[in-house]
Amino acid sequence: MNHKILADKIIMIRPSNFGFNESTAFDNKYQNSDKQGVLDLDIAKKAHLEFAAFVDVLKKAGITVLEFLDDNDQYTPDSIFPNNWISTHLDGSIWIYPMLCLNRRAERRQDIIDYLESNFNVKHIFNETDVYERNCQFLEGTGSMVLDRKNKIAYASISKRTNEDLFNTWCQKMGYRPVLFESKDGDRMIYHTNVLMSVCESMVFICLDAIIHDNQKKMLISLFRDTNKEIINISKHQMNSFLGNVLELKNNQNESILVMSSSAFNALTRPQKTNILKKCQIIHSPLNTIEYFGGGSARCMIAEIFLEPHL
Repeated sequence: MNHKILADKIIMIRPSNFGFNESTAFDNKYQNSDKQGVLDLDIAKKAHLEFAAFVDVLKKAGITVLEFLDDNDQYTPDSIFPNNWISTHLDGSIWIYPMLCLNRRAERRQDIIDYLESNFNVKHIFNETDVYERNCQFLEGTGSMVLDRKNKIAYASISKRTNEDLFNTWCQKMGYRPVLFESKDGDRMIYHTNVLMSVCESMVFICLDAIIHDNQKKMLISLFRDTNKEIINISKHQMNSFLGNVLELKNNQNESILVMSSSAFNALTRPQKTNILKKCQIIHSPLNTIEYFGGGSARCMIAEIFLEPHL
């Protein structure tokens, strides 16, 4: 049985229309609409350059990046964040997810699904997005769910984009234990779980201060300890610097690489950095424009591939 828990191949979408998405800003407090006199064209150009530099950093670290160009015919300002519409799994499944905002639904690309089917062993594609979206039920991929693939546990913070029933259905079909909780940053529910937490091979990054209920906080801490995860407790300031939005990957030398933005890296305390470096390498790249206008960071930009390639 294949027990691979860290991806060594990833999908990324090179943006062509990146910009502030008004449709998603109502519940994503990490987006900023103040363009500070910068033209939309310049914002898109800066995001393009940040993306290219980030891909270079990943490739130099030995991570295989499968890059697709944004579909220029559609208005998809958030296409740079593919982890919300697709996930792949060791059992050969691909999941396509129902999304809250109309202009984000256009990000789902049949050509990318076709590419995966042509190059990897795909056994089943789960796609009931039409039904769920008609019923106003949403589950936005590994933004909504943070997966502990080793222990088959899925963590989810309930929000408008993370429906409890859909989450439980996903867990039932995939054989994962569902763990639900509620979180807030200020007066707003946190819109995606991967804003405040990331599960790595031997660590978990989490902003415990954002968990609303003490009993849920205690339950999470207990579960992390039971699964031998060292807790990297990040502050709300660090969460707002996207330190919860990190991802551990494997490179082509089978080394563990922790991927984050430079703003997240600069928010690390010295003890945290020292501790992390005992377990894995850290790579980072500036994503300031993408974070400021898009409200997402390094983890959001990566859709992991866990499918087995064709021989």
